[in-house]
Amino acid sequence: MLSLRMELLCWSFLLLNCLQSLSAHNDFFTSIGQMTDLLYTEKDLVTSLKDYIKAEENKLERVKQWADKLDSLSATATQDPEGFLGHPVNAFKLMKRLNTEWGDLESLVLSDTTDGFISNLTIQRQYFPTDEDQTGAAKALLRLQDTYRLDANTISIGDLPGVTHKILMTVEDCYELAKIAYSESDYYHTELWMAQALKQLDEGEESTLDKVTVLDYLSYAIYQQGEMERALEYTKQLLELDPEHQRAKGNLKYFQFQLEKQKKAAENEIKTETKPQEKETTEPKKKTKKKATFQLIPERKKYEMLCRGEGNKMTPRRQSRLFCRYYDNNRSPMYVLAPVKQQDEWDSPYIVRYLDIISDKEMDLVKQLAKPRLKRATVHDPQTGKLTTAQYRVSKSAWLTGYEHPMIEKINQRIEDLSGLEMDTAEELQVANYGVGGQYEPHFDFGRKDEPDAFKELGTGNRIATWLFYMSDVSAGGATVFPDIGAAVWPLKGTAVFWYNLFPSGEGDYRTRHAACPVLVGNKWVSNKWIHERGQEWRRPCGLNETE
Repeated sequence: MLSLRMELLCWSFLLLNCLQSLSAHNDFFTSIGQMTDLLYTEKDLVTSLKDYIKAEENKLERVKQWADKLDSLSATATQDPEGFLGHPVNAFKLMKRLNTEWGDLESLVLSDTTDGFISNLTIQRQYFPTDEDQTGAAKALLRLQDTYRLDANTISIGDLPGVTHKILMTVEDCYELAKIAYSESDYYHTELWMAQALKQLDEGEESTLDKVTVLDYLSYAIYQQGEMERALEYTKQLLELDPEHQRAKGNLKYFQFQLEKQKKAAENEIKTETKPQEKETTEPKKKTKKKATFQLIPERKKYEMLCRGEGNKMTPRRQSRLFCRYYDNNRSPMYVLAPVKQQDEWDSPYIVRYLDIISDKEMDLVKQLAKPRLKRATVHDPQTGKLTTAQYRVSKSAWLTGYEHPMIEKINQRIEDLSGLEMDTAEELQVANYGVGGQYEPHFDFGRKDEPDAFKELGTGNRIATWLFYMSDVSAGGATVFPDIGAAVWPLKGTAVFWYNLFPSGEGDYRTRHAACPVLVGNKWVSNKWIHERGQEWRRPCGLNETE
């Protein structure tokens, strides 16, 4: 038993070292890369739990053997007690059993085999995800549901595009998701997921939850959305199951009263209409419904449409002007003999993609260097001028300098050779890993006129261009979209895209406003280089007008 406890305690100390790396991090839901550590943590916990179960089973087996032996002995002894105890050895063994062996059995039964497992669990619990992580992951599911127009049942049965590990959601899962939406006063999603929980209960799924609890939330969520009649119907269903439910009885009367009040108000409104309608002497003009053009659609809708692969504005004629080529950047010495593959992604603003531009070995190294230092990605607050986290950017990022590893410097040099721009004034290589439903809503990379001090502390001017490496394939979602121009660029491992944020005049190109779509299925890794104005004076001369 002592050796088993020591083994379980060893597990605890071995895990402490790997978990210390997690202690510096929070917001697990914002990075799939760091969430993988939690899978190994859970696996180790299961191993520890199995060891505890084995120890308990061994203890119970010893107690059972003792009970079986004494059951047989006492059955024989009680048939002829005097004759049995007439044998001096039997008398001695009875004294010995009652004085010593029953005490040993008591110690065995009272022995605690949980020490190792509990100490292991206690150490690890302080590094577990928090309520904020659970809420963040739940909100991410709801965000994916809205962006990609998925119904609750599709998500519940795990029928998502590109999935390799399909898993079902239980009634309890649906209920918890609905409760998180309810706590945020999001009654629309509360209804969707309580209805899904009710559907699965109706289909016979076993659950510790009952229909009464689900119907209680469902009717209230529907009422909050102004649908009194449907709320009343669900309340009646609840009372059929539990006629003494006090809140439902009160709600029933309230809903009936409100519906009757609405009915009377409607009748009174009809009665007060005393003026007769004048007959039309001329035929009214037929109103033709104009289909909303893409430009008139709100940005949020355009963004979501592009994420779903809809709303792309590239016409066949414009598409015919896009080409792919071998590129050496005007016979750059590095690429004269081995030009790179380049393809046009968009014509105006010009967005270009480089294929097979970063190797698997380089991508693995970048991820390896970045992973231990990943922190919740921040955005520039124009009000305070400081960096802060935001709900519209769900990812973790880290910065890598050329001094840390020769390969990082090699990557930076490659960007300079292909873009023709100076890297000495560029920002360090930023590595980002997106979390559950990870996204970055529409934003500009460059500083606008209303935030003149955006990059003042750097002293290198505005962000003239963006270079973006895709370091993983994404099974579904995760596109980089440009809502204003209707462009979508999809992740492709080992490629990079490049575009200018500023016109040659130094004025911002507002068409480059872009977003990272939520990752529906998969793990998205990117790295980017923001290139600044200083040092580019001779490499990209100024234009003579604002848009030149």
